[in-house]
Amino acid sequence: MLGAIIGDIVGSRFEWNNIKTKDFEFFSYACKTTDDSIMSLAIAQAFLTCRRNYSTLRKEAIQSMQQMGRSYPGYGYGGLFEQWICSSNPEPYNSFGNGAAMRVSACGFIASTLEESKLLARMVTDITHNHPEGIKGGEATAVCVFLARTGKNIDEIRDYVHKNYYPMNFTLDSIRERYEYSVTCQNTVPQAIMAFLESTDFEDAIRNAISIGGDSDTLAAITGAIAEAYYGIPLEMRRQAVLFLDEQLLKILIEFENEYPPKAYGACAQPNI
Repeated sequence: MLGAIIGDIVGSRFEWNNIKTKDFEFFSYACKTTDDSIMSLAIAQAFLTCRRNYSTLRKEAIQSMQQMGRSYPGYGYGGLFEQWICSSNPEPYNSFGNGAAMRVSACGFIASTLEESKLLARMVTDITHNHPEGIKGGEATAVCVFLARTGKNIDEIRDYVHKNYYPMNFTLDSIRERYEYSVTCQNTVPQAIMAFLESTDFEDAIRNAISIGGDSDTLAAITGAIAEAYYGIPLEMRRQAVLFLDEQLLKILIEFENEYPPKAYGACAQPNI
């Protein structure tokens, strides 16, 4: 969960000022939380409220996302999603935007099985992003988090994504120069997953994601969620990141991590295999 938030925070200042290098100050005064963090925590709150009674998950997710969106206006929401937040009758709008993928990390941390990670991802995705590519992007992200969290190595995660979701037959170096800004799942999720696959530790994964440009905060949020599940987050980085969260956001994060404890940094037995 915090991995997605860190990716969002670090990537926030580069979304409209892309860079094509991994050499940059990680946290700075210009960093901030955006809609990626707000909606990730909204989904976390929905899980905390429904207490594993997934029959109410869609209802709780809608309520939590609307409440959080209205409490935190102007955080970079897409136009259609902002209308959805304010609607008295919120309905899915056939979107395949990358907002489907940036908010689902909780699904991968909570799920007990691979199939459950897919089901939970679909349930919190299709309430807005019910286009097949939107559902695919959310599901692929949650699945990667689950696989990383449950001990699969990088080659196994790569193979699963390649066979079931997106071709993983490229490198970041091969796309960095020509990669452009996109808010679609199909042009964000594979690149974010590759940023994790080419990483050596949590920080390196975030730097990889930001280094290709594009929708930097969302790319890094997706990458950060997977990287946290695989590597854990360094304690000092965790301490710095929570300073960007206000009392309400921090409360949700703490409650979620108390219920679903994160991996300790360095706990992965076989990093970068």
